[in-house]
Amino acid sequence: MKTFYILILITLMLLSGCQQPFASGQTDKVGMLVETTIHDQAWGQQGYKGLQSIQKDFGVDVYFKEGVKTESQTAQAVVELVNKGVNVIFGHGNVYGSYFQDFHQSYPDVHFIYFNGQFSADNVTSLNFSANAMGFFAGMVAGEMTETNKIGLIAAFQWQPEVEGFYEGAKFQNPEVEIDITYTNNWEDTERAIELYNRIEAKGADVFYPAGDIFNIPLIREIQDDGHYGIGYVSDQSFVANNTVLTSTVQRVDRVYNITMEKFLAGELPGKAISFDFQEGAIEMGKYSPMVPESFQATMKKTVKRYKETGQLPNQ
Repeated sequence: MKTFYILILITLMLLSGCQQPFASGQTDKVGMLVETTIHDQAWGQQGYKGLQSIQKDFGVDVYFKEGVKTESQTAQAVVELVNKGVNVIFGHGNVYGSYFQDFHQSYPDVHFIYFNGQFSADNVTSLNFSANAMGFFAGMVAGEMTETNKIGLIAAFQWQPEVEGFYEGAKFQNPEVEIDITYTNNWEDTERAIELYNRIEAKGADVFYPAGDIFNIPLIREIQDDGHYGIGYVSDQSFVANNTVLTSTVQRVDRVYNITMEKFLAGELPGKAISFDFQEGAIEMGKYSPMVPESFQATMKKTVKRYKETGQLPNQ
């Protein structure tokens, strides 16, 4: 199968003609690939906002392609972008790491950037959100606000750092709490996410953290209908249900895109994995629901402030 993709890539490269060489650290055209859609009100939309931010702040032309999921689709999309003169390509997700690994050497004048991975090369950079702390703070809120001492986390994948953080934060705030953690193994599978939610809700859980992509907002609406609490993910999702959404763990993709472009244009973007956290303004807590007592809101703001200053979580 890998050989098949490589053959497709070679064919596309031959069709594409010769690339225009670029000077390192220079660009006037930037592209982005996204697995889902820029209209998902979650991860894809955040990526598009980041692309718009780059366009505004650096005066570059930007291009994006949606629904790019497979290696062959990625190879074709890269050829199309390169033919437009793009020499910086953001793969807006961790899936692109393995794809870029396969064909980055064929494009030495293109810098490939993707999220949440460890593979790197001279022209490949991985951007990683240090999401353990945001999960910890979400867990604190869930542990404080549960009335049944049962809470649920519906994540996409087990590798997400916020999963362990959520567990630790909830236990720190409420040692009596029971935490039911499940995985959809897919960023988009709303049907599976709702099935897992119903299973956890039937056990008595009353606070939930949907940590995925497409399924976040549909789950929050289910949570609202059932009279429970939820915590938003990636973007501030209080707009969905202000009283229901206790807070959100917000990943400021726009700021990460801007920081990355600044480094690239300065010739300082390393071909390695780099991380972003609260300290860089890349992660923040969203608006708190009026259902969260003001005294606890103050506690959370103080706790987050201390973490930003010291890098220490309350349990450390």
